[in-house]
Amino acid sequence: MKALDLEAVQAFVLTADLKSFTRAAEAMDTTQSAVSLKIKRLEDGLGRKLLERTPRLVRLSADGNAFLEPARNLIAAHHGAVGSFGRKQRRLVVGISHHIVGSELPVLLKRMSESEPSLVLEMRVSTSHEALEDFERGKIDAAIVLRHDNRRRDGETILRETFGWMAAPDFEYRIGEPLRIATQAAPCSVRSLALDALKAAGIAWTEVFVGGGVSTIGAAVSAGLAAAALGRRVAPHDVIDAGAKFGLPPLPSRDVVLHASVNDRATKNSLKTLAATIRATAG
Repeated sequence: MKALDLEAVQAFVLTADLKSFTRAAEAMDTTQSAVSLKIKRLEDGLGRKLLERTPRLVRLSADGNAFLEPARNLIAAHHGAVGSFGRKQRRLVVGISHHIVGSELPVLLKRMSESEPSLVLEMRVSTSHEALEDFERGKIDAAIVLRHDNRRRDGETILRETFGWMAAPDFEYRIGEPLRIATQAAPCSVRSLALDALKAAGIAWTEVFVGGGVSTIGAAVSAGLAAAALGRRVAPHDVIDAGAKFGLPPLPSRDVVLHASVNDRATKNSLKTLAATIRATAG
C-alpha cells in the first residue's frame, strides 16, 4: 500500500467532524470537489469505503469509524513532528455572541485545537454589541456577532440564525395569561427582538428568569420555568419550539457575521476553520 497523503487524511477527518464536504473545503481553503477527490483517492489507496455519501448527509461507514481515531493520531503526530523545531505559538482573540455558541462549544474548541495545535485561541463570550465594540476599539482580532441593524454592513456572513419560542415539552401556557419568559438582561438584542414581537402581537408577558447567557437561559427552559427566544441551532436538545402550539408570533432571523482585522495567511486560515465549524452546527 502506498504511503498515506496527509492532506487527504486531514480532509477525511474534517469531513467526518463537520459532516460536510463543503465545510471541510472551507476549513482547508479549497474546493468541495478537491476535498471529494482527495478522500476518494484515500479510499482507493486503503481499499476501504470511509464515508457514506447522500445528497443531504455525510456519515462514517464502519471502516471510516474504525479509521477515524488512527487518522486523528496521524495528523497529531505530523503536527508534533513539525512542532519539534519550535513552531512559534500564535494567539487569536475572538469575541463571540453568547447567542451563537451553545452546547457545541466543546466540539468547536476541540476542532480548532486539533487543526491548529500552535494556536492559542482566546474566546470572549459576550453580547453582540459588546463584541463589536471591542473589535472596533482594536481589543480583539475578530468578532462573530448577530447583525441586528445597519450599524455595519461589512463582514462575512457565516450563516442565517433562526429563532423560536423554546420551551420544555410539558411547559404550560394558557392564552390570555402572561407568558412566562426567560431572558438575557438588558441590553440584549435578542431580548428586544422577543419583547417587540410579543408587544406587536398584543401578548402579555412576565419575566420569571434572567440569565447570564444562553446556557443559563437554556437551563431555565429545560427545567420548565419559562419559554425563551433562542436560536434553534443552540437551544438545548430536550426542548421544543412551542411557538405554533401556543400561538406565539414568529421571530425574525438574523445573520451571523464575522468581522476580522487580520492580514497574515495563517490567522486567516484559522478563522476559516472557525467559521466552517460554526456553519457545520447548522446541519
